[in-house]
Amino acid sequence: MTSKRIFNWGVLGPGKIAHKFVQDLLTLPNARLHAVASRSIDRAQEFADKYHAPYAYGSYEDLVNCPDLDVVYIATPHNSHCENTLFLLRNKIPVLCEKPMGINQAEVQQMVAVAGEQETYLMEALWTRFLPAFQKVLKIIEEGQIGEVLTLKADFGFRAKFDPKSRLFDPALAGGALLDIGIYPAFLATVLLGKPNRIKAIAHNGSTGVDESNAMLLEYSSGKMAILSSTILHDSPTVAEIYGTKGKIIIPGRWHEAKIVKVTDQHGEEASFIFDYPQRGYHAEAVAVMEDLAENRKENNQWSLKNTLDLSNLLDQIKADFSA
Repeated sequence: MTSKRIFNWGVLGPGKIAHKFVQDLLTLPNARLHAVASRSIDRAQEFADKYHAPYAYGSYEDLVNCPDLDVVYIATPHNSHCENTLFLLRNKIPVLCEKPMGINQAEVQQMVAVAGEQETYLMEALWTRFLPAFQKVLKIIEEGQIGEVLTLKADFGFRAKFDPKSRLFDPALAGGALLDIGIYPAFLATVLLGKPNRIKAIAHNGSTGVDESNAMLLEYSSGKMAILSSTILHDSPTVAEIYGTKGKIIIPGRWHEAKIVKVTDQHGEEASFIFDYPQRGYHAEAVAVMEDLAENRKENNQWSLKNTLDLSNLLDQIKADFSA
């Protein structure tokens, strides 16, 4: 049930991802952009003017003084997520923090602890979890249509323009393929298979020291496996393949923003499910947040803080294996 209450959203960090999120957000009848905060008042004002937000601030700290603010979407670089989130939580402002929520589990643990102490809402913005296509995948698996899931294969790759000072290549900004896009295959493995028993991971580190390509093999009980990879050096198919004892699910190219799901049963019968909507898909996580806030929940039950903790732990283990 979608809440009828109108929610005033703030954006902290008006970068590329914030534009995408807000463009989807503004298609929702019960959401409006209320405030924008940046380290530059000019950037904040430009973003606010573009999307008709009444408040613009030239510092992150000033955002907490905004009247009638319901929730803030944090879209700053990875290395700032923890600091920005803690500041808002300590001012009892609900937070949707872009993934990864923290650059390691220690940061995530601190963020979760403070959210609990302040009794304030917190969710990691892993938008794929809320897409209709992904919901369909989970339902197909839950209903046993492909039997028990045994193997997952998933990749994510694109060619990024090299800039040693950019968020992708600068280690000071927690750059690298894993935290930016490798988190998606890792997320999929976490949702479908849980915690692995054994991890093998390798990475190619570029000239700035960040992982530019990586490969991950996760082994689970009963022989289950996840074969994952990510890269910022070249385009890859970005396909997810889920194999079960009775069939398979294929989520075609750019599976993390899927609108198509293909299922093949044990008899070779194929079915396709198509989900069409005008937005990119970021609106779905915003709807989830607003429904949670309307019901006074402090976290989401589809992508819980425990889920985020489990994912951050997996990412830490993978990074540790890179250098083993």
